[in-house]
Amino acid sequence: MFRIGLNPYGVAYTVGLQAAGTGRSNPRGIGLDGFVALAREIGARCIELDWRWLMPLTDTNLDRLRGDLEGMTPICSCWLSQEPDETLAEPIRCATATGAALVRLHLTPVLEGARASWGPRWGEMVDHARATLRRESAKAADVGVALAVEDHQDLGSEELVAIAEEAGTHVGVVLDTGNPFAVGEDPVAFAKRAAHVIRHVHLKDYRAQFTEHGYRLVRCAVGDGCVPFEEIAAALAPHGSSLTASIELGALDARHIRVFDAAWWTGYPPRDARELATALGRLQRRRIDTGDDHRTPWEVNAPPQAIVDYEMNQLHRSVYNLRAMDWSVS
Repeated sequence: MFRIGLNPYGVAYTVGLQAAGTGRSNPRGIGLDGFVALAREIGARCIELDWRWLMPLTDTNLDRLRGDLEGMTPICSCWLSQEPDETLAEPIRCATATGAALVRLHLTPVLEGARASWGPRWGEMVDHARATLRRESAKAADVGVALAVEDHQDLGSEELVAIAEEAGTHVGVVLDTGNPFAVGEDPVAFAKRAAHVIRHVHLKDYRAQFTEHGYRLVRCAVGDGCVPFEEIAAALAPHGSSLTASIELGALDARHIRVFDAAWWTGYPPRDARELATALGRLQRRRIDTGDDHRTPWEVNAPPQAIVDYEMNQLHRSVYNLRAMDWSVS
């Protein structure tokens, strides 16, 4: 069903994107060329390219990169800066030059579902995203490029479907399989509600550690956590016979989702209590016990090689698990 490949965000330290430009960045990050080689190594059938790598390249260099990606479906990955009058001209240029038919983007900087902490700014950011998508989608369509907005721990399925449908037929949704938990939504329910507009999938898994405020989402190899991948695949099957799907391990920092605090829900549409109960039940599986150290090597300031080894071990474990589930990555 899926053409499985890789995006750089689950190996962000290895490739040099994590904390780029700061004293904590990887002094030996493998960069774009190394990332392409890594995707080849695991047999990726699609590859997601961060726009920070692509924007400095000339059209000639982008065309050369297009040749290097032969056999893999490229996807350009970007996000809105939430600046006045911004456009998607550069991501669209990079997409067309590399042969990518899809630009994946997230719309706001909100993480952990914490939209309430932004106050009135939250509504302003959503309005800006809607207006930008309506304006830019036609430009993307003119050159044969589709846009797909991701559930980036900020928006739920109902909201993303409405935003995509409002922006036109060239706009769809990216389902990150772990991120519905970050907005109090069940991943399978998300897949069912959005299946008809899903254009791309991020394969992410989490283990949860419950707290007095909610739960932490802690990264793990795909297949080792609580995300119900088979149920998600079944929900997408009627609509997604040839979807691309990128392996994306979670962030190196745990995400604390404070669903037990009433104020956290400010600004959210109603969520059926039965669905929330289903999501919480899934999070109980393979959970991390309270009091156990959930921190990643990045969070404890481990040496660079230890962080690289951590990312790479989880990546190869994910590839192994996906093959065991008959979700081939080669």
